[in-house]
Amino acid sequence: MIHTTAIVDPGARLAEDVEVGPFSVIGPDVEIGPGSRIGPHVVIKGPTVLGARTRIFQFASVGEDCQDKKYAGEPTRLVMGDDNVIREGVTLHRGTAQDRGETTIGSRNLFMAYVHVGHDCVIGNDCVLANQATLAGHVTLGNFVILGGLSAIHQFCHFGDYAMAGGGSIITKDTPAFIMINGNPAQAHGLNLIGLKRRGFSAEAIKALGESYRLVYRQGLTVAQALEEIRSRYSLAETEAFAASIEVSTRGIVR
Repeated sequence: MIHTTAIVDPGARLAEDVEVGPFSVIGPDVEIGPGSRIGPHVVIKGPTVLGARTRIFQFASVGEDCQDKKYAGEPTRLVMGDDNVIREGVTLHRGTAQDRGETTIGSRNLFMAYVHVGHDCVIGNDCVLANQATLAGHVTLGNFVILGGLSAIHQFCHFGDYAMAGGGSIITKDTPAFIMINGNPAQAHGLNLIGLKRRGFSAEAIKALGESYRLVYRQGLTVAQALEEIRSRYSLAETEAFAASIEVSTRGIVR
């Protein structure tokens, strides 16, 4: 299961059925869960934990030291859940001692070719990051997020659940849940309507989210006024999630 040209440090912990391709290098303090397949020419550095059924394609670099100039070799971590797919040339960096000390990635995410995830990022579950999408340090993505190819997110930005960014978007503000953004700088362009329908959201929830979006973006209200109005009108979990994703913003939301 481990190619004769691969180098696996004795301090690495691989499940019995893990496959490792030619010329890959796996360092100490790396843990790889069962059913995982590591392709050729992959480098994995620890401390890193990869869950079950991880699939990594050639030339990916996983768990490398971050590019933050403050980083001084501290034993920070990268932790990933199960069923993640990491395509060619992807770079996933560990955290920094100045923040969480850990880059955290959930399960069932797809990282297409040449995606970069910087230090201390937090990524939820079921996200798709298309080719060359780039996350600076300290970025947070919710669940079911889609980032178009060549999109880039500024450090410390938050991206809410089910939100979607078009290809080439430059994102310097926080993105509320459920909406679509696009452009440079990115601007809001309504609900991620097709995504919500595909994920089985009810007609009632989609209608309430559409009206909530209009309160924030189309009625000339302040953000505080819009959130108060949303909560006075609706008691759905979806509208509360939309409001909460705005309320936690520290950089201001996309306009």
